[in-house]
Amino acid sequence: MHDDSSRHVAAVRPPEASDLLTRVMLGLRLDGVEYGRCVMHEPWAIAFPAQRDARFHFVARGSAWLWTAADQWKRLGPGDAVLLPRGSFHVMASSPDVPAVDIHELAREPVSENLYLVRSTDDAPRDPADADVMFCGAMRFNLDPLHPLLAMMPDLMHAGDLVQRDPAVFAVLEAMEREVSLDRIGACGILARLADVLAASIIRAWVECGCSDSTGWIAAVQCPKVGKVIAAIHAEPERDWDVPALARLMGASRSRFAEAFTRTVGESPARYVAKVKMFQARRWIQQDGMRVTVAAERLGYDSEASFSRAFKRIMGMPPSAVRAAEGPLRA
Repeated sequence: MHDDSSRHVAAVRPPEASDLLTRVMLGLRLDGVEYGRCVMHEPWAIAFPAQRDARFHFVARGSAWLWTAADQWKRLGPGDAVLLPRGSFHVMASSPDVPAVDIHELAREPVSENLYLVRSTDDAPRDPADADVMFCGAMRFNLDPLHPLLAMMPDLMHAGDLVQRDPAVFAVLEAMEREVSLDRIGACGILARLADVLAASIIRAWVECGCSDSTGWIAAVQCPKVGKVIAAIHAEPERDWDVPALARLMGASRSRFAEAFTRTVGESPARYVAKVKMFQARRWIQQDGMRVTVAAERLGYDSEASFSRAFKRIMGMPPSAVRAAEGPLRA
């Protein structure tokens, strides 16, 4: 079954699409915040409040129902995985009619610094084999939550039957749990890389399932010429990416390129390029301590004043306010 599915995916998607997905994911990194193993006996329901960090859930055994504002209730079976890139509010439950309890109100058994175990709260004797088992976690992208690349993602990515599509995923989850439980030297770094692999696997499976989104990632993968342009913009945000240059990269006239890009991405090329540049500038200024004048010059602006006006228009604040912000930029 897995081999037939893989051949079908290869047949309907050109090789350039895989290249685009690879280039996009190479720019994404995740840091693990916390991970949890939930062993729940029916009836149960857990509410996960909205947060800045991404969340993922993997159903290892049994089943669960997922509620989100956009999709309402969705049933998940063994091997199903979901990724919520922007950490929007959602509920996981054994049945849609069970009242939900906030995850922070449940008793947690710490396994190590950032791994916890959650069990059903009643004292009735239970058969462990009857439990629904989920592995969940909170992860932080290395990009600002409002970055255009993350904005192209949907609120929910559902990778159906991820274990069959990518059998190595279960081994990755076991390795993540083992690293934190043993508390060995370098565990945090290894865990972060494993989180990269897990998130990339979910994103890849979601793309390969061929969801019906008409804009964003799916549309870019299905239109590799536009995808090539998107990848180039993110690879070199400091270049002078005007419409003629981008049209030449795509190999189309200016009008044809602009129409195809806007239809695929959901906004004009100029607006998208400007947003990528400003988010890159914010990272340089706040995280790296770069001077505003240097950032403006590096991004090709004629003056600091013109750069500051563009920055405020897109980011909602002047670059000087970003420079004065305390602490490193959180993604």
